[in-house]
Parts: sequence; C-alpha cells; structure tokens
Amino acid sequence: MQHGFIKVAAAIPNVRVADCAFNTEQIKSLLMQAEQNGVEVVCFPELSITGYTCQDLFHSQQLLDDAEISLISLMDFTRNYDVVAIVGLPLPYCGSLLNCAAILQRGKILGIVPKTYLPNYNEFYEQRWFTSAADIPEGSIWCCGQQIPLVRHSLFHTTSCTFGVELCEDVWAPVPPSTQLTMLGADIIFNLSASNDYIGKYAYLRQLVSQQSARCICGYVYAGAGFGESTQDVVFSGKAMICENGTLLAEAVRHEYTPQLVISDIDVQRLHTDRRTNTTFAHCAREVKEMNCRRVECERLMQKELPLNRMVDPHPFVPKGRTLDERCQEIFDIQVEGLAKRIVHTHAETVTLGISGGLDSTLALLVCERTFRKLGRDMRGIVGITMPGFGTTDRTYTNAVELMKNLGITIREIDIQEACTVHFRDLGHDMNVHDVTYENGQARERTQILMDAANQMNGFVVGTGDLSELALGWATYNGDHMSMYGVNVSVPKTLVRHLVSWVAHNYADENTRTILLDIIDTPISPELIPADEDGHITQKTEDLVGPYELHDFFLYYTLRWGFRPEKIFYLAQQAFKGAYSSEVIKKWLTTFFRRFFAQQFKRSCLPDGPKVGSCSLSPRGDWRMPSDASSASWLRSCESLSIE
Repeated sequence: MQHGFIKVAAAIPNVRVADCAFNTEQIKSLLMQAEQNGVEVVCFPELSITGYTCQDLFHSQQLLDDAEISLISLMDFTRNYDVVAIVGLPLPYCGSLLNCAAILQRGKILGIVPKTYLPNYNEFYEQRWFTSAADIPEGSIWCCGQQIPLVRHSLFHTTSCTFGVELCEDVWAPVPPSTQLTMLGADIIFNLSASNDYIGKYAYLRQLVSQQSARCICGYVYAGAGFGESTQDVVFSGKAMICENGTLLAEAVRHEYTPQLVISDIDVQRLHTDRRTNTTFAHCAREVKEMNCRRVECERLMQKELPLNRMVDPHPFVPKGRTLDERCQEIFDIQVEGLAKRIVHTHAETVTLGISGGLDSTLALLVCERTFRKLGRDMRGIVGITMPGFGTTDRTYTNAVELMKNLGITIREIDIQEACTVHFRDLGHDMNVHDVTYENGQARERTQILMDAANQMNGFVVGTGDLSELALGWATYNGDHMSMYGVNVSVPKTLVRHLVSWVAHNYADENTRTILLDIIDTPISPELIPADEDGHITQKTEDLVGPYELHDFFLYYTLRWGFRPEKIFYLAQQAFKGAYSSEVIKKWLTTFFRRFFAQQFKRSCLPDGPKVGSCSLSPRGDWRMPSDASSASWLRSCESLSIE
C-alpha cells in the first residue's frame, strides 16, 4: 500500500482435531481471501495445521508426518501468491518436539520460529509434549526439503515493514519475546495463539495485547484458535485482534462457527514517527543490540492502490464512545487545576477575562467558575468584562451578559467604540476602511482594558484563545494573543465546542444550558466588522480561513505524527468522504500550511497554559520551530496533490 500503510490479517479457520488435510484446505481458503483483499501478511492460530488440542497425539509419527505433508502442500499453494502466510505446526528437532510458526511466501519457507514459553499450569500441559526454544541449541532444521536456520529471534523484512513472531503464552510472559523483537527493529508482531476462554479472560487479553502494542510502539496481530478445537475440558471462542500502539483497530466476532478473516491497515509510518519522538525507545534498544537475531528478506512487491481497511476519525481530538464523559471530565479537571495553581501561587484576589458570547470565552469562563468553586472562593472574584465594539451583535452580547448573570460573577461593561474612534483618528485611519488596522485596533484595545482592569483589581487576565487559533495565527499579536494564563491554549476548536456542550448537559441548570447551547449554535466570529442591516454576523471565521474541523484534522496529523501533506490529504479524503470534496480539502490544506508557517512568531511568545492532550504548540513543550522557517516544500507538496 501507499502512505506507510500495510494491510494485515488475522485468520480463524475451522478446525478438525488431528485432521491435517481438512485443516490445510481451510487455511488455503482463507489464504485465497487474504490475497484477493491485498493482504501483505496473514497470521493463523497456534498449531493451526494439526489443531491445538491433539494432546498425546503429538507423540504420533502419523500426525507429525501429516503436518509436514500439509506444510509442503501450503508451500506449493503459495507459489503464485504474494501474501506472506504464518501458520502453526509441531516440528521434531534434535530428539524434541517444538511448537512452531512457519513463515511462507511464494513456495518457500522463509523461517521457522519456535515457541519460547510453554504454559504448564491449570488446564495447560504443553511441557508434556513440547520443548521450549530457550532449551534447545540454535542451529538449523531440515523441513520440507529446506535447511532452515532455527533462531529464537527472527525478523522478516517485507516491502512495507519489518515483523517478528511470537506464540500465545509468549505475550503473557513478564518479558515477552516481542519486547526484544521490537527493540531489534520489528514494526509489527504476529502472535499465533490458542488461548481458551473463561469469564473475564477476553477483556484481560484485549488489554494485554493492546498494552503490549503500546509499550513496544508497534502493530500487534493476534490470531486465536476457534470453532472445531476440542471442547473436552475447555472452549476456544476464536479470538482475533489487530492493535496499533494501544489502539484496537479490528477484532473478530467470538463464538462464530464459520471461518473469519479480520483485516486492517497498520500505519507503519506513524509507528516510526512515535519511536523517533520517544527517546526512551532508543535507549531501551541499546540493551538488546548485541542479541543474536536472524534477518530474513521477504520477496519485495510492487505497491498497490488498495482501499483502507480502518476507520479514519474526522475529529481526532474529540473523545469517543463509552469514555466520553470520563475524558471530558479529565480535560476539564486539568484546565481547572492549572488555573487553581496559578491563582494560589500569585495570591490573586480576582481573575479577569473578556466575555464575548463566543465559544472560547465561554469555556474559559466555565473553567474559572469551576476553579473558584473548588477553591471555595466567592464567585464575584471572577470579573467578566463585555466590551461591545463595531461588530458586536445583539445575540452574542445578550448571551454573554445572561451567562455571567446566571453564574453570579462580577459583570463589567466597557464599550470600546469611542476609544477606538479616537485611536483611529489619531492614526489618521479612515473608519470606513475595514482592514487589518481596523480589526486589530479593536482587539488590542480590548486586551489593554483587560490588563489594566486586572491590575486595578489585584488579579490577572485569563486567556481565552484556543489551539486551533494558534495554529492558524487567527489572533491579534499582543491583542487576544496575549494573557497572563491561557486555560484553552492546548484545546482545539472542535474540542472547545464539545466541552461546552458536555458542561451544558452535565453541570448546567436549565437556564444556563439554554444559553450554552445557543452559544454553540452561533457562527464563530471575532465580530470586528459591523453586522448587516438585520443585525446578523457578517464576519464568519470559517468562511475566511476554512472549516475548523478540517484544520483540527490537519493540525493533529501535522503536530502529532509529522505526516507529509500528501498523506494528510489522503487521510482527510477518507475521513470526510461525502462531507468535503477533494478540491475543498486541498484548498484548506494549502491554507493551513501557509498560515501555520507564517504565524509561528505568535506561538514563540505564548503565555503559560496547561497541556491537556497529545498536542500542544507551547514553545516550552511540544513545538519548537523557527519563526522564519520556509514553507516552500510543504506548499509545493500541496500544489502537486491530485484531485481526480
């Protein structure tokens, strides 16, 4: 695939215990499906050729011979296939029996990986039949007419990634083989498993696999035995999952009686970015660099244009699913604690902020209100100043005043029109020319009022600007760009909207909720240009700089993952299919990079504020960039994007 993705699969065939011929046909059928779907590597369950539950039949030469014949048959079957297949079988070696994974491609065995940790507790008796890879001399094994090196740690290099293999219990060990394999360079781990079921085990296993993928910053493909294994004492439900750095991308339906092929795309480029960023990963890798490791080159393949088998979230900053309330609460608590510490440290008697009736100032006010409650302070110590200007509409003004009344804070109203008129006259600026001087003059007048009012009342100014505005530079330098503590500084616009909605539905009384919901529905605007003759907002931010949901998407993949414009464009096409055309996405992506580079000087002198998520533009935190860096290469990439 392109853009750093690799299509992988976990396969769950039906099984007949000790019937290698039947099992082989089941494997072939799923292999064919994998090839047709453009899968590059597919993993089957542990001992998938024989079945996991053969017990003492593993001592039977008949079964061992059947298993090798089946492996030969699979080798021949793959001769004209590109897909790399990982299957499980028992193999005799030096007077012992090994529980192995065989890696096949185009009629060849690329490698054999024996299982290291053999469970021998509760319902497991693997040491009765098998020997651990740790207890055998490393050498070579003669199998299916090939002499194959037998090394515990093997890495396989494909066109798209480097992968390693471990088997079932290996991942349950305190130090799994996958830990060493990823330190040696594996991007993805494939696990052939046969873990049985009991109450609560699957939830634990999902957590285990997800956490191992996160700890190792890798992709993890887990394929577990399913229907057809013996149910004499235990049941195998067919567990399969694909994880990427702690995120579950896809999983099988458990207790299905028909074969399943779970397919997803792992973003190897994304993993590489995270590893480069996380310097601890490189430090740990030093510990295993001398370990004996066999490296195998798979056959290199031409890149293919394939559909993406994973969901691309159009709103990556917004919490999802069952954890929604919990995540919103955590974000809000971080904002509140940051502000509380600043109030206590400075011995401030008040906090001052401008209330416009817009989203950002509303969230900042809600944070202030919650902070004062937690500190046990009088709400009147929050000073909200509404500063009507030339573009202020009745809707935003009314919402601002009513919200402050409902919260019981101190309200001050200071009209800026007269002061700005005098200022423009002194400058010799024509009031009818609504240019950047006209707009920024109002923004700086408001900031001057806030700063001086904070001094007057022994307090400090709480900033209201958000992460999205900082990314685009949609703030007046030394105007709304400046404050004494910015509670929204790492909260993107899409999340601001969501947090205000969350507070409205979880904490607000009915009257306050009504106001908050109307604020959410109000068009985003700095209101620096006069309203139309009907009193409606004429200056809509998203008409000028583009939809914030697009810009937040671009920001996330630029800041968090460092992706090229081409890949961000590709992902945006997937995420916003049906919502925005390719032409529109290209237009605003170009705008994003042009503004992102040009406006760095505003971020280089950013006031203090708390980091709440994985992305921040603070020059003391996540983002350090020269204010005069060239955007030429990024803009050329945007220009070359195809919209066909």
